[in-house]
Amino acid sequence: MEAEKILNISVDCVVFGFDINTKSLNVLLIKRFLESENKKEILVDDYVLTGYHVYKEETLDETATRVLKELTGLTNQYKKQFKAFGDPDRLMNPKDIIWIEKEAFHLRTTTIAYYFLLKTEDVDLNNSKKQAKWFPVNDLPELGFDHENIILEAYEDLKIKCLSEPIIFKLLPDKFTINEVQDVYQSILGIEIDNRNFRRKLINKKYIIALDEKQVGVSKKPAQLYMFSKDIYDKMFQKNYLISI
Repeated sequence: MEAEKILNISVDCVVFGFDINTKSLNVLLIKRFLESENKKEILVDDYVLTGYHVYKEETLDETATRVLKELTGLTNQYKKQFKAFGDPDRLMNPKDIIWIEKEAFHLRTTTIAYYFLLKTEDVDLNNSKKQAKWFPVNDLPELGFDHENIILEAYEDLKIKCLSEPIIFKLLPDKFTINEVQDVYQSILGIEIDNRNFRRKLINKKYIIALDEKQVGVSKKPAQLYMFSKDIYDKMFQKNYLISI
């Protein structure tokens, strides 16, 4: 028996991932495509965030976790609920109305927005039923609904959050180089950071643990690998430490 939906409340999820190779902060989007009944006309062809209506027996967090799992197969990822979007005209674009009529959900829908941080290499898109694809946050495709606004608001929240909590390590492999940490900060904040100053400050943090390992499979001189210790961080700073970069 299908779970009962709350038709005018949904959860939309902004899924952020960092591409180490391109040094780009990316957003995971799904294809939205609709043809006319005779298939002679394309009515909708764009991308949207992944989301769904809230089931009556679910909490909002549970809905967000379910939506992410259905999209990526992943659970237990960093997530943050950051804003509700409920403007009366947020779904009134002509293409959106066509899509809503097909999907039979309420024109006046309030969405609770979350963003997730995860490692791009953990997501296998080869068999994605929703034609999911990563896009740079600064080079988004045509988007449906008000999803561009939701993404940009999530991005602004992420910029602030990454300066007060060590959440950027959710975007990196478990073992990383100092340059990769710097790349993540620069990608999120959109600024250039002095390399020597950043390296000196970061390696002096007790929660950044130097490993007896170096990069493998690189053409240049392999760099030292490090790991982030959440246990040490929690003991030292809990939730109120401001990371200085």
